[in-house]
Amino acid sequence: MAETADLLVEIGTEELPPKSLRGMSEAFGEALCERLASRILGSHECTVYATPRRLAVLVPGVPLNQPDRDVERRGPALDAAFDADGKATKAAEGFARSCGVEVAQLERLETADGRWLLFRSTQVGESTASLLPAVVEEALARIPVARRMRWADLEAEFVRPVHWVTILHGSQVIETSIMGVKSGAVTYGHRFHHPHSVEIGEASNYAGALYGGAHVVADFAARMDMIRSQVEEAAEALGGRAVIDNSLLEENAALVEWPVAVTGSFDVSFLSLPDCVLSATMQGHQRYFPVMGDDGALMPNFIAISNIESRHPETVRNGNERVIRPRLADAAFFFEADQGQSLGERRDALKDIVFQEKLGSVFDKSERVSRLAGIVAIAMGLGPEEIKLARHAATLYKCDLVTEMVGEFPELQGAMGREYALVAREDLQVANAIGESYMPRFAGDRIPSTAIGRALSIADRLDTLLGIFLIGEAPTGDKDPFALRRAALGALRIMIEAELPLDLHKLLKSTVEGYEKFPDAAGAVEQVMEFVLERLKAYFIDRGVSIDVFLSVQAREPTEPHDFARRVYAVDAFRKLPEAASLAAANKRIQNILKQAQDAVPEKVDESLFADDAEWNLAAKTLGLGPRVRDLLKKRDYTSAMTSLAGLRESVDDFFDNVKVMEDDEQVRKNRLALLRNISNLFLETADISRLQA
Repeated sequence: MAETADLLVEIGTEELPPKSLRGMSEAFGEALCERLASRILGSHECTVYATPRRLAVLVPGVPLNQPDRDVERRGPALDAAFDADGKATKAAEGFARSCGVEVAQLERLETADGRWLLFRSTQVGESTASLLPAVVEEALARIPVARRMRWADLEAEFVRPVHWVTILHGSQVIETSIMGVKSGAVTYGHRFHHPHSVEIGEASNYAGALYGGAHVVADFAARMDMIRSQVEEAAEALGGRAVIDNSLLEENAALVEWPVAVTGSFDVSFLSLPDCVLSATMQGHQRYFPVMGDDGALMPNFIAISNIESRHPETVRNGNERVIRPRLADAAFFFEADQGQSLGERRDALKDIVFQEKLGSVFDKSERVSRLAGIVAIAMGLGPEEIKLARHAATLYKCDLVTEMVGEFPELQGAMGREYALVAREDLQVANAIGESYMPRFAGDRIPSTAIGRALSIADRLDTLLGIFLIGEAPTGDKDPFALRRAALGALRIMIEAELPLDLHKLLKSTVEGYEKFPDAAGAVEQVMEFVLERLKAYFIDRGVSIDVFLSVQAREPTEPHDFARRVYAVDAFRKLPEAASLAAANKRIQNILKQAQDAVPEKVDESLFADDAEWNLAAKTLGLGPRVRDLLKKRDYTSAMTSLAGLRESVDDFFDNVKVMEDDEQVRKNRLALLRNISNLFLETADISRLQA
């Protein structure tokens, strides 16, 4: 068995971008293991480490050498390798020379396809030490970096200047130069607590060597857990509960090597500001964790994460409190100043903000969305007053873009619109709809909870989707500058998860009417439908639904996303039944028979033409199930309908085992085709299960 040792590669740098640190470290680990495998050095599961000043990968059990390999080279055909007298030709001699042997030392290969000269040899594996420099360089080059930089007078490029490189294979130092820096056997500790070199000794000692005395928690996930635990304990000590956003938790972990939670407070008068403003100030600007009381309201406290374990924590606390105070004062000023104008009075200012050059201003968009929100509300079955409120909310939902607060905190779009609508004494339903108009903002975010909010959010997304497709700016590859994929998925989630009876195709046709100046608007509807269906497929696949289940439903072309979802989940449940495989195969057979049949199939089945018990049994079973299944289908209870149809399996199998469908007698043949068509149609009411894979 090949001798192995753990491999450690660490790249020490200046402070790395916090928001991309975790992604870079994972990409580095993946690329390093892939490049090791490409050098025949085994398939490995690695451990990645990342701190603000380092990217590291620990790969267990890497062989000290490549394995020796048997190499075969096929030479010229024997007919071309020897003349009529059996003497080697120039072709044979040339091949032998290229292999470094005599012709007599070559073997013969004979197969059914022919006969050739053959050279066999053993290629001795190279040492891993000689291969690692190139492996590391290639892995580093594959880390996704938006913009690389140069430093000093070096030609090397990386996301930040590199200060040290550590490559250990077991205890062996792999000496090389990476990005102009010579590799060694040491790493470096915390910038303040231990700004000295740290001997690692063995690659597997890496994390322990940094933690013990060097004040560095190298494992990113471990730092996140430490921060979460410290923040929760600190909030509990304050008598509250920490508001922990996972992205903020990750960002803090990317900013420190030795996390220490520090509590602080601010003047209670700032609690008069909306919670969203306080949270944005603390989380967005300062990366602090807010603290919530038992009553659900924010407390005048925050928790910061320091990168040092100070001997004077009160100094650190005072510094953070000194920083947050002017931030909150600015927010209070903006909030007060913005109330000088209502949202309605700000509408005209939207005419000066371009939504998209070819699609007009944000004001123009709000006009289109107002009209469409009313149509969506009608389709949702809302009453006249709610329809009116939905249209009114759409005229105001973008007005907070021209406020001072949103200018300072862009992430508060919608949230501040709600606050200012309440200040102006707008209807609560209108205010809530404005606040929910951007929901869901990201994957996993909650959908709007109010009917008017749902109508407005759907209308906004459909207007954007159709408009951008109309001007030929549909997403290509990874490029999606208008976030159309997110818009499509958001609209779908609202329709499905809120169980709304909305026909997407009809709504898109209504959306077209807001773009009268575009001649090919109808064609864009079909393009958007195709685009949205791709997002719908991704939605179900993410939830564990197989692609063939999705395609079986798509074949029926349902245009209501919620109805589509009910069918998908019904088929997904059906395929788990023991009868599913047999019935899917039978439906495929039925459809093939019906396609190939030249006869005009009658509408009704004539029982007098039955000649076999299997026909009687199948017809009786179908007749008995039909009314119940159709009643379930009217209620859109597809799951129960499909479960009921599973009861046909035995009768269908018996029919195909004993009955010849394409009988010579024309009347009998047509009657049997009619029976099969009736069965197929019952299944097709939900999906084309013939598309299900075995």
